[in-house]
Amino acid sequence: MITVLAGGTGSVKLVRGLVAQESKVNVISNVGDNYWLYGLYVCPDIDTIVYGLADLLDQERGWGMKKDTFNFLRQMEVFGEETWFRVGDRDAATHLIRTNMLKNGKNLSDITKWMCEKFAVSANIIPVTDNSIETRITTDKGELHLQEYHVKHRGKDPIEGIQYIGSDKARPNPEAVNAIHDADMVILAPGNPLTSIGPMLQIKGIRKELSKMKKKVVAVSPLIGDNAISGPAAKYMQAAGIESNAYGLAKMYSDVCSNIIVDPKDRMLAEKIQSLDIKVFETKITMKNKIAEDALASFILKQVHV
Repeated sequence: MITVLAGGTGSVKLVRGLVAQESKVNVISNVGDNYWLYGLYVCPDIDTIVYGLADLLDQERGWGMKKDTFNFLRQMEVFGEETWFRVGDRDAATHLIRTNMLKNGKNLSDITKWMCEKFAVSANIIPVTDNSIETRITTDKGELHLQEYHVKHRGKDPIEGIQYIGSDKARPNPEAVNAIHDADMVILAPGNPLTSIGPMLQIKGIRKELSKMKKKVVAVSPLIGDNAISGPAAKYMQAAGIESNAYGLAKMYSDVCSNIIVDPKDRMLAEKIQSLDIKVFETKITMKNKIAEDALASFILKQVHV
């Protein structure tokens, strides 16, 4: 059984590769970038995994549904509403159903299971908590929700701080804790370590369980050299005072992880990473197509022994 901690657009690629080769996959999903939009509860990381495994994901954007239409947004513009968050019509239906189920007393875990059944997704997708966590970015212009900072303001302003509001009180999903404990291997997917994986590690029960099981935890680097493969991971790491390379990542994960996969171009960092008592495995980590997704997943399943 494989358990993956996933968030962001990089994670879904690896999850697809793993699900194609492994029958029992748990995906623990980040909820720190969940966002209330027009009274609808949007869960970007959960939906990206669901849509990705259902072959409905808009590959170009990396989120939302492919071939979606945007009539709802056009009408919101007529009403004078802001439309910076480009939610499509079919995607909006997902958020509407989820919101109604929440209002009727269902928790996010139950709703996600129901969604997986509706989309015929075989992997077990588990929200890391059913409580609310908000990743908030502090800039010189004030504090913003991650979605507002990254999407509305396009991440232009320098980052002065990152907070995970509610993480100190959030109760870890018991199913997530069990999925870590019972797994043959736990993978920290190549998501942004501060905004996709970081919020989950801020939940004490999750970090504690990973620490206990760290010998079987494998991190996949989202960086080559000093740069992220995609997205602003390097910028967030620099803002947090973390070296923006595979060594900085390994140091950040050192209490919860004993293995890391890096690109061959980062071979020169191997000795430094090993000084943290972390094993280093090398393979190509860029996933530009299905062949590359399957190849990385296969390498992890067959070459990394924990």
